Amino acid sequence: MDIIHPFGGQTHTFETEFAGRKLTIETGKLAFLASGAVTVQYGDTVVFASAVVDPPRPDIDFFPLLIDYEERMYAAGKISGSRYIKREGRPSDKAVLTSRLIDRPIRPLFPKGYRNNVQVVVMPLSVDLEFDPDIIGIIAASAALTLSGAPFAGPVAATRIALIDDKLVAYPSTADQATSKLNLTVAGTEDAIMMVEAGADEVPEETMVDALKLAVDTWQPVIKLQRDMAKKLQVVEKPYDVFKADVELTEKIADFLKGKLGEDVRHSDGLKRDDVLHELRALALTEFGPLPPEMDDDKERYAHSEVTTAFMKVITCSIDALFLRSRP
Repeated sequence: MDIIHPFGGQTHTFETEFAGRKLTIETGKLAFLASGAVTVQYGDTVVFASAVVDPPRPDIDFFPLLIDYEERMYAAGKISGSRYIKREGRPSDKAVLTSRLIDRPIRPLFPKGYRNNVQVVVMPLSVDLEFDPDIIGIIAASAALTLSGAPFAGPVAATRIALIDDKLVAYPSTADQATSKLNLTVAGTEDAIMMVEAGADEVPEETMVDALKLAVDTWQPVIKLQRDMAKKLQVVEKPYDVFKADVELTEKIADFLKGKLGEDVRHSDGLKRDDVLHELRALALTEFGPLPPEMDDDKERYAHSEVTTAFMKVITCSIDALFLRSRP
């Protein structure tokens, strides 16, 4: 598979205004072998992101997406004072949490059943200490994926909202955030919110709604910038396959399990729930033993996938029904 970066050797720069400051996306200068790579600059903060899309892995039943946020102390002008170790060791808590922050709005935007290996590396090259680079990291990851040709239903963008002197402020500085009654991080697409993370000090519900609206309005220029970038660079989506459970078999298993889901599947003891589900899974595997001939080489994984899919569907319906019955 050809993963040579199509924009290598020629630098392309795109600019827009984001929360009152200029935001610049640049591609074609770094990581030519990646499927997509960008640097995003906001003030004196510069964040690099690369996305690599590999062939699918048919031996798994999950989407192998890896988001890796790699902190570099030199980005903030700091060098380790250790006598021997001059570079970072394991990821800090902040790096792990930032990786998850980037992952959450991106993962749901890939097709269900997509099994291609996708790795996104986000690394701050320069940090001005005025703005937390995690927001820029989300934008950089989205831009890299947008250029990669993967079936990514983005682009996405993000911002942070603060409440300072009873006024909502988009993407506040670190100093302003320290005095804020609200720390709201929102990420999403052009017309949908994908992720919300918040801490607040008795903020009214109406203010929270206004804050969400402000976040969506604030990131619209960034979404448009990424779309214009993909259009100008003529990014073409690469062909791909999806791996889905057999619908007919899943429906049969769901019907088989409906009458067998008792109160124990909602038991307060997690170990008890696991035991009950294990017994039901074994019962379903016994009932639907002869699997399709084309799956003879991998019966165990196939059966587990089908039964798990049915479990999720039936248990979800069961919980929904329980909720409706418990309403006043």
